[in-house]
Amino acid sequence: MITSDIILFLVILVASIVFFSIEIVSIDIVALCVLVLLILTGLISPEQAFSGFGSDTFIFILGLLMITAALIRTGVVARLGRLITRYTGHDPNRLFMIITIGSAALSSFMSNTAATAFLLPVVTGIAQKAKISLSRFLLPLAFASIMTSAVTLISTSTNILVSGMMVQYGMHPMGMFELAPVGIPITIIGLAYMFTIGQRLIPDRAIPSELTEEFNLRPYLTEVLIRPNSFLVGKTLVESGLGRDLDLTVVRILRGDQDNLIPDPDNILMADDVLLVQGHRDEILKIKETAGIDIKAEVQLSDPDLQTEEMGLVEAILLPRSPVIGRTLKGVRFRERYGLQVLAVHRGEETLHAKISQIPLRMGDILLIQGHRANISLLQEDKTFHILGHLENKRPNYRRAPIAMAIAGGVLLLSVFEVLPLSVLMLVGAVLMLLTRCLTPEEAYRDVEWKALILIGCMLSLGVAMETTGTAQFLAAKVVEFGGHLHPIWLLSIFFVLAVLLTQPMSNQAAAAVILPIAIQTANQLSLNPRTFAMMVAVAASCSFLTPLEPSCVMVYGPGHYRFMDFFKVGSILTVLIYLIAIVLVPLVWPY
Repeated sequence: MITSDIILFLVILVASIVFFSIEIVSIDIVALCVLVLLILTGLISPEQAFSGFGSDTFIFILGLLMITAALIRTGVVARLGRLITRYTGHDPNRLFMIITIGSAALSSFMSNTAATAFLLPVVTGIAQKAKISLSRFLLPLAFASIMTSAVTLISTSTNILVSGMMVQYGMHPMGMFELAPVGIPITIIGLAYMFTIGQRLIPDRAIPSELTEEFNLRPYLTEVLIRPNSFLVGKTLVESGLGRDLDLTVVRILRGDQDNLIPDPDNILMADDVLLVQGHRDEILKIKETAGIDIKAEVQLSDPDLQTEEMGLVEAILLPRSPVIGRTLKGVRFRERYGLQVLAVHRGEETLHAKISQIPLRMGDILLIQGHRANISLLQEDKTFHILGHLENKRPNYRRAPIAMAIAGGVLLLSVFEVLPLSVLMLVGAVLMLLTRCLTPEEAYRDVEWKALILIGCMLSLGVAMETTGTAQFLAAKVVEFGGHLHPIWLLSIFFVLAVLLTQPMSNQAAAAVILPIAIQTANQLSLNPRTFAMMVAVAASCSFLTPLEPSCVMVYGPGHYRFMDFFKVGSILTVLIYLIAIVLVPLVWPY
């Protein structure tokens, strides 16, 4: 029988679904509003409302996000990206395969959103260098990261939410690799689909040149000094790996009186050689982390510390009618005048071949400038340059990368053997990252995705409210009433379709939180295994291929210049394939 509490809860639930879908308000704000309404209407007590924020699930995700942040801050993720791109070359088919397989592998052990965010600028740079349309790679990048959501517990926060709700219903939490018997076949068949049919359905659209600026891919010219202790000394240019590993193009070699040597692959590099190199901003800055070589700008070495609070890094464009136009940095005594260091220069599509200090500046030139923040402010006030934006100064702490890898690997290994609960293991790993300075407290507060934590804490409380008000039992009774005579495989199909439909406009976590209690109650009323239904909901809730509303798809939608129907065209067949795999394997792995 329907009660006033059930009606009130359903009104709040429907309103939350609408606001989650239209996103006129941030999803974490919507989740907090739902939480407040549940308390003010008396549907749940404050203790029940806040229980989600003290749950194992919440602590697990907090620890996971901190460990992920530490792996990024120590450069582990960046090095993995460079390792992936080293073998791509300019072959479109090979690029396609490595990008999709790399995305799938990476997102199996970290959030698919984080994997997409990390690989997006990497893929953009590769496609631009290979002069291949980005639209051919970005949608597969996003889809490959999503299709591995069922490989491990930590592939997506949706699995963690489902695991937490399963505990609330008296079931054992999801194991680290419990979903793998279903997730691995989904990944293999999904990748096979993307390599064949899917690849042919993906549009091939040219990307405007403005995109290079959006992803910080404008090419800069800078000077690199080879120190006597450099690993490059005695190696030929081709053996140096400057192009392969650092993605830099050597345009000139400056060696004493032999100025302006045209680079040849067989040129042997010597100590104190100065190389004029061209590369994208992030690659230029990586020179600072490479032992034995350094940026050499305006003849003098740049300041060695880019990590202090007082030091800033900016891109500045030369304004019209500036008195600096037509003059060189050396001629205007830029370093002495402004107290700043020019690390590199960008000039449209033109390749520069002279020393930075000897290049006559033109209107529109963009300089990569390093120096004290106070001096940067004075440069802005001088009206000679316009500051395009302050850049992230903090370089990865590569020295602590082995420690971060050891901690993350240890946590993953111990989780397989279930030595401790996952929430405890993740928290221990996060604390070790802080104690070993792989991650500072300030970085943790800045890098942790608090929006995701707030959303999950609130959604767990929504699940509690659905249970305490009797809504889950009521809806489950209706499903049993209309579908109780059906074979369990059809009930699983119904919940798969419901979860897939809800997860398009809503977040995956919100969709799972809505469907899971109903599925579990339905299983209980029909004396079926509730774990079977919970696992089907976990698989379906991450099946977000029909629209570009999933976070990973949102990130590639604009850069790839896709249209809404591009996702449906490629994703509909993939969704059907995943359903067929899940409907066969889920009942086999978790019998009714």
